Amino acid sequence: MPLDDRALPENGGAGDSSVLTAFGVFQGMRASAQHLWGDASLRGRKVGIAGVGKVGHHLVEHLRDEGAEVVITDVREESVRRILDRHPTGVSAVTDTEALIRVEGLDIYAPCALGGALNDDTVPVLTARVVCGAANNQLEHPGVEKDLADRGILYAPDYVVNAGGVIQVADELHGFDFDRCKAKAAKIFDTTLAIFARAKEDGIPPAAAADRIAEQRMHEAAAARGR
Repeated sequence: MPLDDRALPENGGAGDSSVLTAFGVFQGMRASAQHLWGDASLRGRKVGIAGVGKVGHHLVEHLRDEGAEVVITDVREESVRRILDRHPTGVSAVTDTEALIRVEGLDIYAPCALGGALNDDTVPVLTARVVCGAANNQLEHPGVEKDLADRGILYAPDYVVNAGGVIQVADELHGFDFDRCKAKAAKIFDTTLAIFARAKEDGIPPAAAADRIAEQRMHEAAAARGR
């Protein structure tokens, strides 16, 4: 049986991992709002999503259910049209990512497509107060995390908030259970808050705090195996 077939629900697999990836990013956004504004609700917040494919379109659903205003863009016109047709109100579109990051009044920017979205060109003009998205490797090079912090932009580390998909796939080892996975992915909210707290305590950007916590956990796990 090919590896891809093993992931199908009819074969006991988890299926589409984008579902919980989007859910985890949504939890990261809620944690960011709690940390920055003192309220986890995203109702009335303006969120820009760059990339409304497999993960992005699920993220739109969470945000609209919450009452957020959503601005989207995607290189595929059909992906944009699908979202706009489903949401005739509360969702608007801009031509490209360059326009999206400059949208006036943007509260949260969610890169959900290619990596390197945060770089020397985009960070200086980014209007959002928070960056929290599903894309991998969002920081184009070391130092961008400091540039974000210097501008007062809260960055939710990508590999933390997009971990819902990994949680979903990893659960196949134990016999996949969606509700169990969703409960684990919901904890991304608490994990993200803990990272922000560690960053504040240590006086470092959240990306560096996330790395420190991850390294500490790996060290502890290695030590436990060596006993």
